[in-house]
Amino acid sequence: MARITESSSRFDHLEKMSTADLLRNINAEDRTVADAVAKCIPAMEPLVDAIAERMARGGRLFYIGAGTSGRLGIVDASECPPTFGVPHGMVVGLIAGGDSAIRKAVEFAEDDTEQGWKDLREHAVGADDTVIGIAASGGTPYVVAALKNARAAGALTGCITCNPESPVTLVCDHPLVAEVGPEFVTGSTRMKSGTAQKLILNMISTSVMIKLGRVKGNRMVDMQLSNNKLVDRGTRMVMDGLGVDYDTANALLKKYGSVRKAVEAGKL
Repeated sequence: MARITESSSRFDHLEKMSTADLLRNINAEDRTVADAVAKCIPAMEPLVDAIAERMARGGRLFYIGAGTSGRLGIVDASECPPTFGVPHGMVVGLIAGGDSAIRKAVEFAEDDTEQGWKDLREHAVGADDTVIGIAASGGTPYVVAALKNARAAGALTGCITCNPESPVTLVCDHPLVAEVGPEFVTGSTRMKSGTAQKLILNMISTSVMIKLGRVKGNRMVDMQLSNNKLVDRGTRMVMDGLGVDYDTANALLKKYGSVRKAVEAGKL
């Protein structure tokens, strides 16, 4: 199967380009990514609705990938608790090679056809859970086999890839294919493909969390107050919500521990 992600760059003799030309040409390629992602929205909509429905009754969301794809899933999963106040373990990122692969590539981990399902089974994946495989190429054995087994176990399954009709699209319920075309550096899917995957992950997790009530208006009312910047942001959100001064809002926030609870208490 011919893979778009492995096709030759539209540019050549990169080493002869000036710094300005390198940057402009990379940026020109990057500008095409959002349009490719937009074409995924019709396929993304039913997936988001199905995830939200399952998570509302206690299901979890799993991302599974290798290399850059796996790291992107882990980043998105790790940002959900502080951003939306959900418990750790509600959104989980898994990467071929385990946690050590987050920083350093583990040789041939992505070629293991058994480990992906083993990693998912450690979390007792079931019918209310969703598993999204992330694979730019669409053929990563670790991901393909894991998705196939998760689907057989009754979990909702989806994938994020950049190659149409690739193996990963054939083993899941909701394939999302962002056809971003060849990379600026041939085959370097950490570039446009990775950007597309990040955009889609943002869209999925943010939309699901909004549907689960984790955003009010346009504010992260359940965010964790884990540093001074966030305490200040939360204080100003309470000020806006209640029409009180900074000190009053700050005291309420510190007493109740979240913007949502502080505003609710202040309205009593």
